[in-house]
Amino acid sequence: MIDKTVADARAALAGLADGMTLMLGGFGLCGIPENAIAEILRLGTKDLICISNNAGVDDFGIGRLLQRRQVRKMISSYVGENAEFERQLLAGELEVELIPQGTLAERCRAGGAGIPAFYTPAGFGTEVGQGKEAREFDGKMYLLETGLRADFAFVKAWRGDTAGNLVYRGTARNFNPMMATAGRITVAEVEDLVPAGALDPNQIHTPGIYVQRIFEGKEYEKRIEQRTVR
Repeated sequence: MIDKTVADARAALAGLADGMTLMLGGFGLCGIPENAIAEILRLGTKDLICISNNAGVDDFGIGRLLQRRQVRKMISSYVGENAEFERQLLAGELEVELIPQGTLAERCRAGGAGIPAFYTPAGFGTEVGQGKEAREFDGKMYLLETGLRADFAFVKAWRGDTAGNLVYRGTARNFNPMMATAGRITVAEVEDLVPAGALDPNQIHTPGIYVQRIFEGKEYEKRIEQRTVR
């Protein structure tokens, strides 16, 4: 069995270059690849196209890459928690493609499944549909959307084995599984790295065939996006 383990985030990001397209798993701050983002920040890689449900917050997650002007374009569904994202968007300093959340998930899944395009009713008759092919099925209008692929897909899992098999925990199983399938190089960071064969095959969410590199992350902050207390 192939051992896909690399030492750390630095080794996992070998080959990352300016101008590449990246997928980054997570929803809000839940299940984001914290170590990979920190390493991209350290490397200073720029002109990146980032596909992510959202852009983190101003001082954490992808928000830190935005602050350092390393991102040229965001392909996202939600931007409401990041003031710097909003400022760059309104100032014309950042290219943004806003996509309905379900459509974004399906575009990632389609890309990973080798499906070049599909029809969806989401967004028809709105700005989302401008310039896109539309077609009627059974009396309802649908938009043609293309699958998404990335040079690198960075995902975060709770547990993984040396063969790249992944198990997500709770709501961290959000955009991570479909993005893991759609990267030309998929990098998984996990909280707990175990030997191949240690995971129950019935509990594996992402098979190792999709993962090229895996490492055990460290010093996870797991911040709460909106802390509510009584």
